[in-house]
Amino acid sequence: MSDARADEATMSGAAPSGAGKASERGPSRASERLEPRVRDRMPADFREAVDFHGHLCPGLTIGYRAARMTMERLGVERGADEELVGIVETDACGVDAFQYLTGCTLGKGNLIYRDYGKQVFTLVRRADGRGVRVSMRSDALEPDPERTALKTRVMSGEATDEERAWFWQGHVERALELAEMPAGEFGTVTEVVVELPPKAGAFDSVICAVCGEAVMEPRARVRDGESCCIPCSTRYSRGWEINA
Repeated sequence: MSDARADEATMSGAAPSGAGKASERGPSRASERLEPRVRDRMPADFREAVDFHGHLCPGLTIGYRAARMTMERLGVERGADEELVGIVETDACGVDAFQYLTGCTLGKGNLIYRDYGKQVFTLVRRADGRGVRVSMRSDALEPDPERTALKTRVMSGEATDEERAWFWQGHVERALELAEMPAGEFGTVTEVVVELPPKAGAFDSVICAVCGEAVMEPRARVRDGESCCIPCSTRYSRGWEINA
């Protein structure tokens, strides 16, 4: 399954023409804009994840399934604070569903992002480090050459209105297919033990000598003997660092 964003575009149960003005035409919640036949097939927490994210798509469904599978295997409910720690290996739509269901968020410091471009999600219980890792199977969605060709036309703006409607309807059907397939066909589940970083801390700030803005002390750099923020620092690189 590719990590590309193009296959996770806005979808509300019909062609997305004029989607930006949906709040002017009808319900403001994304789940309420879904066709009843689609909405009725979705559990309440799935609809809530759609509302949080803004639309229904296969990518969101991947994160929803991963969250449900990891939580059920661990025997936990949504974390109220930092009881659980999530590790995600993608920055695609599924992360929204995963953090909504598990309560693991970047702001609380219990959502760890690893830029691997993989549909892999891990949920860890902080009390004992026990975790469950779910990796989406590469064959969870069989390739569809006809759909791939149509997708190219839709994304390039060359598709007719009829083709666009057919494509977006298929988008919803693929999301529902992922939501309803047996867990064993969706992904590989592995129990793991993870050494977690400490809970999020509170730190003093220093003032950047270049831009004058406050920066958290552990993130400050030194330039010409003075503290500065990362964007204002001159980076020394040998060329092999990631994002150098």
